[in-house]
Amino acid sequence: MELDATYKAMLMSLQVATVCGYLLGSIPFGLVLTRIAGLGDIRKIGSGNIGATNVLRTGRKDLAFLTLLGDVGKGAFAALLFTHLSGVEQGIFAGGAAVIGHMFPVWLRFKGGKGVATTLGTLVAVNWIMGLCAALTWLVMALIFRISSLSALIAMIAAPLAAFFIANDPGAGWLGVFLAVIVWLAHHANIGRLLRGEEPKIGQKKKQAEEDSSSTES
Repeated sequence: MELDATYKAMLMSLQVATVCGYLLGSIPFGLVLTRIAGLGDIRKIGSGNIGATNVLRTGRKDLAFLTLLGDVGKGAFAALLFTHLSGVEQGIFAGGAAVIGHMFPVWLRFKGGKGVATTLGTLVAVNWIMGLCAALTWLVMALIFRISSLSALIAMIAAPLAAFFIANDPGAGWLGVFLAVIVWLAHHANIGRLLRGEEPKIGQKKKQAEEDSSSTES
């Protein structure tokens, strides 16, 4: 009887962490900030994404930076909050749910961002070695290739490898694998453009990227 009560309490705490993490993750900072700034609907600009990379295409670096902080912060906050309140497992569930919330926010008819920044925040909060490895990988790849999506895809591979083989943290590693899979799936269109050499570089507006691509083809 006592074991059954403990199991039910654990299940309930995981459910609460998941729901709250999802709601935290579903806050669309990019959309909110650009509307406050009078730039309209970010979903009608550039790639249509609500993340920091697309906000940067408006020319407002300050808003892009604030969007990045918000998206990273909500994943980290969800994971840290429930780790502190309930335990490591709840923190992992809350952080993972925050990424899902960012990608499929209920407020935007489940059409959100690609989840990279929120994933990075979650990874850092769950295991700082894994998160740091992912962030450094993204930074190095971005400096070399200047393509955000490519940098993110490589960073998502590096994260679980760091958790398994450097941090020796299987729980964080499997979270990294799960998040890597959903982030890669969310980037299917980007992968197609990368293979065709059409993916815009960091800070490059979509129209400019299309002109560059047309010029290259001709």
